[in-house]
Amino acid sequence: MSANCYKCGTELPKSFSVFIARSDTCTQCRTDIRCCRMCQFYDVKAYNECRESNADRIVEKEKANFCDYFKLTSSYNDPNKERQDQLARAAALFKK
Repeated sequence: MSANCYKCGTELPKSFSVFIARSDTCTQCRTDIRCCRMCQFYDVKAYNECRESNADRIVEKEKANFCDYFKLTSSYNDPNKERQDQLARAAALFKK
């Protein structure tokens, strides 16, 4: 399984698919890897932004944490692309 950093999109080393320590960071941008934003259960539309109902509430989603339910996600969503798509949809509403 290959995974990419949520922040910069850099492909993470294959060793991260086996074990991720709380102190592991992206080799490119030094962002924490073991954080909510890199978890399969992270969902901005879910309660507490987590689909795992038994997980403790974590306020800082981009900081390393000790969540027992953490599972590395393999998908990368460019936050700038999502914002641009939303702005384009909003602009389309007002076009004549």
